[in-house]
Amino acid sequence: MKTFLLFVLFMLIALIVIVLAVILGDSGAWYFAWLVGTGMIVLITAAGGAMLDTQEEQAALLKADAQAGARHG
Repeated sequence: MKTFLLFVLFMLIALIVIVLAVILGDSGAWYFAWLVGTGMIVLITAAGGAMLDTQEEQAALLKADAQAGARHG
């Protein structure tokens, strides 16, 4: 049943996309490129933020380890 519902959902999405393509006509490709570009910018920005957080956490751990080593060494 779940597979059938997913199939129906995707068919509805495809129908909406086809109707939008007919309505937009020649400018449809421009809107598609705009949507894809905007999505890529958001994903790249999120990945950059995640990498920055990871680097900051790693630097804090290294600093804490160095300070702990200096106290015991």
